[in-house]
Amino acid sequence: MAEQPWDLRRVLDEIKDDPAEYHETDVEVDPDAELCGVYRYIGARGTVERPTKLGPTMMFNNVKGFPDTRVLIGLMASRKRVGKMFHTDYKTLGEFMNHAVSNPVWAKVVDESQAPAHEVVKKATDPDFDLRKLVAAPTNTPEDAGPYITCGVVLGSSMDGKESDVTIHRMCIEGKDKLGIYIMPGGRHIGHFADEYEKANKPMPITINIGLDPAITIGCTFEPPTTPLGYNELGVAGAIRQQPVEIVDGVTVDEKAIARSEYTIEGYIMPNERIREDINTDTGKAMPEFPGYDGDANPALQVIKVTAVTHRKDNPIMQSVIGPSEEHVSMAGLPTEASILALTDKAIPGKVVNVYNPPAGGGKLMTIMQIHKDNEADEGIQRQAALLAFSAFKELKTVYLVDEDVDIFDMNDVVWTMNTRFQADQDIMVLPGMRNHPLDPSERPQYDPKSIRFRGMSSKLVIDGTVPFDMKDQFERAQFMKVPDWKKYLE
Repeated sequence: MAEQPWDLRRVLDEIKDDPAEYHETDVEVDPDAELCGVYRYIGARGTVERPTKLGPTMMFNNVKGFPDTRVLIGLMASRKRVGKMFHTDYKTLGEFMNHAVSNPVWAKVVDESQAPAHEVVKKATDPDFDLRKLVAAPTNTPEDAGPYITCGVVLGSSMDGKESDVTIHRMCIEGKDKLGIYIMPGGRHIGHFADEYEKANKPMPITINIGLDPAITIGCTFEPPTTPLGYNELGVAGAIRQQPVEIVDGVTVDEKAIARSEYTIEGYIMPNERIREDINTDTGKAMPEFPGYDGDANPALQVIKVTAVTHRKDNPIMQSVIGPSEEHVSMAGLPTEASILALTDKAIPGKVVNVYNPPAGGGKLMTIMQIHKDNEADEGIQRQAALLAFSAFKELKTVYLVDEDVDIFDMNDVVWTMNTRFQADQDIMVLPGMRNHPLDPSERPQYDPKSIRFRGMSSKLVIDGTVPFDMKDQFERAQFMKVPDWKKYLE
């Protein structure tokens, strides 16, 4: 008997009986700011304004204005939950993902009859077609530029059809058949393909796939150099599940769609056409982004002309993400951890034991690297490891270096090294005038004119909290009695 294909519903079936991981409510909620406002308290955490906490994923079954539609939020917010959904130890997810990207299982095309994503088809040519009524996309805050698709996997291909890619972008619903899409310049293969089409003045067919197995959602956030042009990250999800992701021909576009998604939006990225992101609100803001601040409304987003919306028949699930939440940390941080491990293991094998991108950096701006030193010849290797990470991942801003006896998943333990294994005059490295992520609001020339010439530049920081090899015996932590059966005292 063939194994049941992986999709969002199969994943939810595995966790829904655990109240720590899953909660659903039938209380009516407004998708316009209220839904995200509720989840902010219950499970968002990350760089979200306090009070907030890490909690279960939530399914809202009664969404105002969208009967028979459910909205899921926070599925990937907990690193432990991601480990549970991937059937692996959450502390070694970086290595697990590194193995997956190195051993891809490529997607396979299935027949239309095997594509529940196409059970219901609404075409833009239908007289009552309106994205704003078909897609229950929430706004994060009352000042958002509009309803946002925050967890939609965009699938597109090169003009010659030889290369394809999947990426996630913020997409604002701007009209009944129009989306604005923000494609960050450089590093996104979809953007490279869109440039090809624009130079030829041709619309680029794409599908936007929503409500997916988190193996797809997290896997598709890998970036160069780990996944070069031509590497379709659906292969990462296939490796995680040891089962190829099923894709199917689009209904109205010459592009593939993910066959077991909850929703699919089909359409074209239009060449040489742009739209102001907040054209409907004039707030000057887009939506809250991963550093914890509202993004500025982009004056010239690329435009997607929508041709169809398809979805499952039985209470389809619209999946969403709060921009600055812990969920973004998992989506962005885990692939970066895997990529740093892969890079350092090639250059200095065995010296970087583990890597963690914590919530304080939104998954992108900060990493903690756990270092192994065998002998005096390894002294200084920790700083080379930091430089390797910076060289490959321009969005990285701060690197903490710690020893093997430090719990990298406990920020108190990490910061403890700054107070007991660190001297500021010799254990800080500052690298000015480098490129970083343009969403960091401190990266403005007026903030630091001597080092920041243009927005998106930054001074980068290495905090070396590792003990000098020849002094290790002076930094041994207090050794408590080992009590293997300590858990019996809690029974």
